[in-house]
Amino acid sequence: MALSADNADERVGQLIALTERLTELIAAEAQAFETHRPQDAAALVEETSRLANLYRHESARVRANPNLVASATLEGRTRLMRATEAFDAVLARQGRALDAARTVTEGLVQAIATEVAAQRSKGIGYGPSAKTHDLNTATSITLNQRA
Repeated sequence: MALSADNADERVGQLIALTERLTELIAAEAQAFETHRPQDAAALVEETSRLANLYRHESARVRANPNLVASATLEGRTRLMRATEAFDAVLARQGRALDAARTVTEGLVQAIATEVAAQRSKGIGYGPSAKTHDLNTATSITLNQRA
C-alpha cells in the first residue's frame, strides 16, 4: 500500500519530535551523571523509558516498511537523519557517563569492604596478652568483582 506524501511527512515529523525529545532527556541524564547528581537522572527515568520504548517500536516499523517514510520530502528525511545522528551521539555520551559512574561506585564499594575487613581484624590491647576483638555480631557482606 502506497502512502501519500502528506502521511509520510507527518510520520517523519512525529519521528523527528520523538527523537529530539528522547535526545534531550538522555542528554539531561548524561549531564546528571557527569556532575555526580544521579538523583537528577532518576526523575527522568519514567519518561525516558516510555519514549525509548515508543522509539524502538516506531523505528522497527520503519525498518520493516521503509515506504512509511520514503515519500516524505527530502528536507524532512534529512532532518530525521540529523536528529538520529544527534541521538546516537548522546547515547554514546551517556554510555561514557554511566561507565564512569559505575567505576566510581565500584571503587567506593571496594574501599568500604576493605575498611570493614580491616576493622574486623583489629586486636584489642598491646603485647603478648592482646586479644582479638570478637565481632560475631557483625553481618557478613558478599562482594563480587562487578559489585
